[in-house]
Amino acid sequence: MATGRHRSSGGRQRGKRTNRGAAPSRGKRWSQHVTQTSNALDLEPNVFKLRSPRAVAASLKRSALRSRRRKAPAYQSAISMLNFYINRAGRGLNASQKRVLERAKSELRKAFGREPQARTARSRR
Repeated sequence: MATGRHRSSGGRQRGKRTNRGAAPSRGKRWSQHVTQTSNALDLEPNVFKLRSPRAVAASLKRSALRSRRRKAPAYQSAISMLNFYINRAGRGLNASQKRVLERAKSELRKAFGREPQARTARSRR
């Protein structure tokens, strides 16, 4: 006959999540670790703190052309590193510096001769 009591969970605590089997944490600055050790580019120091979009683009272009650690073409490596930094900085990036870095994308396109071609109207069928 049932006594009305619920069975215990065998000593297991509910609500507490464990991180068994997961890789050990690298800490808060994992993106800094990636930037320094990845095979993307060898960057010049403080490149993302420059105040001019043209200077950021020129530095990234120099790094991309000079780097022996990159696997992709120079333009792709440079734009990828710029996007990586913008995405990982997130809310910690102030608005003025984010504008500089976003404008650096178009300067980087110009520096590599990758200007988007003028859009033409599609012909309707």
